[in-house]
Amino acid sequence: MVGKNAPGEREKQLAFRIDSVIIGAGKVRISQMKGRGSMDGKERRQGILKVMREGEGPVSGEKLAKLFGVSRQVIVQDIALLRAADYEILATNRGYLCISQAEAGRVFHVYHKNEEIAEELNSIVDFGGTVVDVFVEHESYGELRVPLDIHTRREVTEFVENIRSGNSSPLMTITCGDHFHTVRAASEKILDEIQEELGKKGFLRE
Repeated sequence: MVGKNAPGEREKQLAFRIDSVIIGAGKVRISQMKGRGSMDGKERRQGILKVMREGEGPVSGEKLAKLFGVSRQVIVQDIALLRAADYEILATNRGYLCISQAEAGRVFHVYHKNEEIAEELNSIVDFGGTVVDVFVEHESYGELRVPLDIHTRREVTEFVENIRSGNSSPLMTITCGDHFHTVRAASEKILDEIQEELGKKGFLRE
């Protein structure tokens, strides 16, 4: 618990208790609101950032809503405000993910056949990259983008198996194999190595 409010501090000073909660792929230690007063929007948004940064994977809007005692719509609005404040937050199929500003990012223009999807994605994750999304530039529909958040071989396998089972189709099929990936890594050097590997395998577009 925090101590008693010092003179001159605003009345909305909050008491916190450290709880261990399951978020995304693992556990994260977070500060959860208790009792004294209610969190205002700015404090809540800082709390959301803390949860996303300290977690081991994406955090769903539902979990954030339960954690902060608000509706999912409020969380959606908070995420929009954080993005407007230049925080890079991705909406993945497993929840929200805040990209560390210390990471490097690059867009790769690639082309390959459906049966080469796993080889292409593994070429990225094996060097320490995260495949943030896939997008295409369609002549009629413009840019179409889908979040992926793939950073391990296991996730590559799950993604490919989901496609093969008929649950989904690769976005690149509508542009005959031509597509783009946003890739994040810990350094520009790693991105250079990924680019070289993709080039060696003939996946890169000029």
